Amino acid sequence: MNSLILNAATRLLVALMLLFSVYMLLRGHNEPGGGFIGGLIAAIGFALYAMAHGTAAARRALRFDPAAISVVGLGIALLAGLSAALAGDALFTGQWWFAGAIDGEKGLPISTVLLFDIGVYLVVVGAALTIALALEDET
Repeated sequence: MNSLILNAATRLLVALMLLFSVYMLLRGHNEPGGGFIGGLIAAIGFALYAMAHGTAAARRALRFDPAAISVVGLGIALLAGLSAALAGDALFTGQWWFAGAIDGEKGLPISTVLLFDIGVYLVVVGAALTIALALEDET
């Protein structure tokens, strides 16, 4: 598409959509959201960029092959699930670590649930962009 307004607005919109997708990813533990919806929002942002600037520019902005992003995300999600087995619990049982615990204070909680959500986020972004960019290349 060759629209000056869309080209100018897309840069701002994509940045806002990526920021909002990370917000949705991190918010997903306690409220609606999570890796799936965050990944969809990020993929829509990159698809919008591809429509405005072309698929070659979108692939350069993405910096990694979308299929490789999906594979890495699947590996991260699997690692999060298997970490419970290493602790002696059932697969995909949430595990919590507290980074920076000082003198009885719990510190920053880090969980395998967040790691799993990040994996889902990457799988959704990679899969959706693989399909969207392949369809855009055909037209």
